[in-house]
Amino acid sequence: MCGIIGYVGPRPCREILVDGLKRLEYRGYDSAGIALITDEGLAIRKDAGRISVLEGILEEDPIEGIVGIAHTRWATHGIPTQRNAHPHTDGKHHFAIVHNGIIENYSALKARLERNGSRFETDTDTEVLVHLLAKSWNGNLEESVATALKAVDGTFGIAVVSDLDPGKVIGARRGSPLVVGIGSDEYFLASDVSAILSHTKHVVYLDDGEMVVLTRDGYRTQTLDEVAVVKAVEEITWELSQIEKSGFPHFMLKEIFEQPRALMDAFRGRIDPGTGETRLGGLNLSADQIKRFDRIVLLACGTSWHAALIGEYMLEEICRIPVEVEYASEFRYRKPVIDDRSLVIAISQSGETADTLAALREAKKRGARVLGICNVVGSTIARESDGGIYTHAGPEIGVASTKAFTTQLAVLVVLTVHLARLRGQAIAAGNALVRALVGLPSLVERCLEGSERIREIAEVYHKHNNFLYLGRGYNFPVALEGALKLKEISYIHAEGYPAAEMKHGPIALIDQNMPVVFICTRDSAYEKILHNMEEVRSRKGRIIAVATEGDDALEAKADHLIYIPQTLDPLIGLLSVIPLQLLAYHMAVRRGCNVDQPRNLAKSVTVE
Repeated sequence: MCGIIGYVGPRPCREILVDGLKRLEYRGYDSAGIALITDEGLAIRKDAGRISVLEGILEEDPIEGIVGIAHTRWATHGIPTQRNAHPHTDGKHHFAIVHNGIIENYSALKARLERNGSRFETDTDTEVLVHLLAKSWNGNLEESVATALKAVDGTFGIAVVSDLDPGKVIGARRGSPLVVGIGSDEYFLASDVSAILSHTKHVVYLDDGEMVVLTRDGYRTQTLDEVAVVKAVEEITWELSQIEKSGFPHFMLKEIFEQPRALMDAFRGRIDPGTGETRLGGLNLSADQIKRFDRIVLLACGTSWHAALIGEYMLEEICRIPVEVEYASEFRYRKPVIDDRSLVIAISQSGETADTLAALREAKKRGARVLGICNVVGSTIARESDGGIYTHAGPEIGVASTKAFTTQLAVLVVLTVHLARLRGQAIAAGNALVRALVGLPSLVERCLEGSERIREIAEVYHKHNNFLYLGRGYNFPVALEGALKLKEISYIHAEGYPAAEMKHGPIALIDQNMPVVFICTRDSAYEKILHNMEEVRSRKGRIIAVATEGDDALEAKADHLIYIPQTLDPLIGLLSVIPLQLLAYHMAVRRGCNVDQPRNLAKSVTVE
């Protein structure tokens, strides 16, 4: 996996493809390559490293054509090397393919192909696809691709070109996203709309089991069984400026500071602060259906899982319904008790997370009603859910999620109030949450004013290689999220714990070299967490405390204080996470790390 772009049209496309790859850099990658149909035939340039390395190769050994594909790779099979970089080609150099996903039966396919004379040059699973294609060749590229894919188990989003059928780009998907861009007498294929947004806003999303044939005359969509499919053309509503840095040094910092606006967009039109009414028509659920559910299951991974934990606390407190939070990656590999009285909610920023999508499908298979909470319009989770809510965060380019987390929380607040009202419960509490939510964006702005103070704290601690994050109640998932952010972009070992659990093991780590981040706001767990803070102080641990404005009592207990405004307990995570995002950011910058593209990570994880 990671980024795909293809082009067919009247223009020389080398720069179009390379520029598209640059738009996909945020997804994380370790190598890059390009394949063009030139006057001399199929030409490929590729190498490990950044896109700038590929650009240098193209300057020294240029190629040009009006049909081509390109790829940024995030290694799954085979280390990052020039030969393992995509595109891959067959032995006779007539076909080129780029691929996101994992071919699960590649070992068996490779052995069979080798017995039939194929010779492999890479360590990747992808190479079997291009050899299958060469063996299936019948003079028509799309027919040969369809035939080759019938032998494949696993996931793929692919783009294919051949100098034997030179006017075409073929795309096909199963479990890995592809979008078709419709320009003026030119057509694009990409794994993400950001790659093609500078050329067109009119797109068609491929569904699983579908393929597309792009030529200069137009495009055709069909199933992998070669049955024609008519697809709706959709229009992208966001602007190119939203995927640019706009004067910020990094996308992550820009997106942290976009959170006040993103929060407003997440609840705009969905709540009435005067009456406490909520409007979530996209759920496609009646009041009677909602009353029939006897439990809720939240499915998510990573940052979205932390948002789901806070959602669990809210839903149980306000709606009085049992809630479970499941790692999507584990859910379908056991035997979950799910039936038609279960409401399952899948949460994913990209809407393409492979583990979450697989768990969603398992829940549907077992009879559950499934809702999706995601950011990307037209994503697979959005299309396969029975209903759902878009977070409207706008494009998130930084690999480490920030505004995705807070907008997921905002949407979960609205959903909690909505379900509670329909179930006839906690009307007063729901009304209070709605009123407080409206004021949250301005409170987030106040949190952001502390960025410079947090930078100074990062200056003190940036050489430490271990951190502990502690919180209780609604702030425990925030501690997990703060630790994850530090790990992701600073490469510092950090762990989040419920503060009371510290004495059941992690307290052994505490000494003068262990910074401990306490989330110690004036909430229902405040008095208890003060005792945990004393336990750390007595062992000479260094304390960084996120505290409520005006809480001067903590000055004697903490080495460093970061103040945030007061709000209702269920909303506190929307504020307490802001300084932790900023701390991770400033630590990473001070340590010289690649903030927006941390090593080994990809923005959208579309493999299991």
